[in-house]
Amino acid sequence: MTSSAEGDRFAVDVRPAGEGVVVLALAGELDHDTAEPLRAALTAAIGSGVHRLLVDFTELRFCDSTGLNVLLHSRLDVQAAGGSIALVGLRQPVARMFRITGADAIFPVYPEVAQALAEPRHA
Repeated sequence: MTSSAEGDRFAVDVRPAGEGVVVLALAGELDHDTAEPLRAALTAAIGSGVHRLLVDFTELRFCDSTGLNVLLHSRLDVQAAGGSIALVGLRQPVARMFRITGADAIFPVYPEVAQALAEPRHA
């Protein structure tokens, strides 16, 4: 399932990756005006019983504090349900924003989806 915002400026592609696991592949620019599709996809995944969420940033060019806040709030929701969120493929300048805010220490971070999937469970 793919959701987009602001005339294709941002898109989320939700891909099942095993029982209770989904990959949310982000593309474009994630900011205040485009965050709703990500929020909706995370909420739907958590509500459907998904316990491992992998957020793939490989194709994301920009992320502001709104995107970070969506992920932080969703992290609390999925943890309350016994699950976890990991980040994959952080690239500059997105990786810099996560590093500066310390969020890269809060989420497990993997260079690629295959490596994240190989982990039995991330924290």
